Amino acid sequence: MNAELAADRQVLADLVRRFAGDEIAPNVQAWDDAGEFPRGLYARAAELGLLGLGYPEEFGGTPASYSLKLPAWVALARHGKSGGVLASLFSHNIGLPPVVLHASDALRSEVVPPVLRGEKIAALAITEPGGGSDVAALRTTARLDGDHYVVNGEKTFITSGMRADWITVAVRTGEGRGAGGISMLLVPGDAPGLTRTRLSKMGWLCSDTATLHFDNVRVPARYLLGHEGEGFRMIMGNFNGERIGLAAGALGFSQACLDEALAWARERKAFGTALVEHQAVRHKLVDMQMRIASTEAWIEAVSAEGDALEAAGRHNAPEWVAQICLLKNHATQTMQFCADQAVQILGGMGFMRGTVSERIYREVKVMMIGGGAEEIMKELAARQMGWL
Repeated sequence: MNAELAADRQVLADLVRRFAGDEIAPNVQAWDDAGEFPRGLYARAAELGLLGLGYPEEFGGTPASYSLKLPAWVALARHGKSGGVLASLFSHNIGLPPVVLHASDALRSEVVPPVLRGEKIAALAITEPGGGSDVAALRTTARLDGDHYVVNGEKTFITSGMRADWITVAVRTGEGRGAGGISMLLVPGDAPGLTRTRLSKMGWLCSDTATLHFDNVRVPARYLLGHEGEGFRMIMGNFNGERIGLAAGALGFSQACLDEALAWARERKAFGTALVEHQAVRHKLVDMQMRIASTEAWIEAVSAEGDALEAAGRHNAPEWVAQICLLKNHATQTMQFCADQAVQILGGMGFMRGTVSERIYREVKVMMIGGGAEEIMKELAARQMGWL
């Protein structure tokens, strides 16, 4: 890593640490209780340049490599201590890339800048009630009627689903089933016929998650991204950035668990001495650090490789996609281990709402499932490595 990149990473990480520590972490429990966080947080994150990180300057963003964005992602998780905040605050990072890459110039100019300014919220809607990870089996349809598409169907588990202003929706424009007939359509959040149902969750309590219902929703044909039938390829390409982000978040949350567990072990007395003086507790902490260190090294390597491949024009190289899948599983398993060990070290306090480890313990499973469940990641990795 060159000195300039290292310096930029440090500046960005320090900025994010202050923002997350001062403006997110102290409020997370209250936001969880309320079931949402203030919409003004988007504007604040935009003011600091965080919403635009990785987006073209022409839309108000700041171009950034994976390696530059990585410490920001990790710091947001470690010091913000809430997956729910990060999921909704940065839902545009899965909703906007297909727009940036495939929309018309006019549509990009209409949609992207207000989102990066924190004025509008963007979301992605792929998963359906009966489909889960089987994207090729989706049933939501978009039928061309004059200069509009008419959309019918349902999407579920949609992050920012209750208040998104723009929703990038996977639809079936072709006949039959399979990947070939899938397209991507941008749907305005205020479109007549679109209704939303809030979902109650085990974790991510301050993230608004919804089922979306499309009942003859008319969407201008100019909101089609790319061409009909290109949607499956867009979805698969979009997963790479999402999965690296999930891995980075999992690393940060693992560090947050270790931070809390170590502080507790140093302060809490048991049998006349601090917990950290007991070998069994010390070894739990060391095991956490061991997994954190391996995850950190791996994600740094995958990010650097991604930057090199992008520079060479090989965005979806199979060997890199396989590494992302394996990394995502490893990072979320590290998070699961660290959350479990931290709760154990905290004992009864680890079972109480308000502790970091309790919150992260409840958020583990969505990280292991979102962006592709463990089993899907293993199968995709095997295929990308040519084992099948």
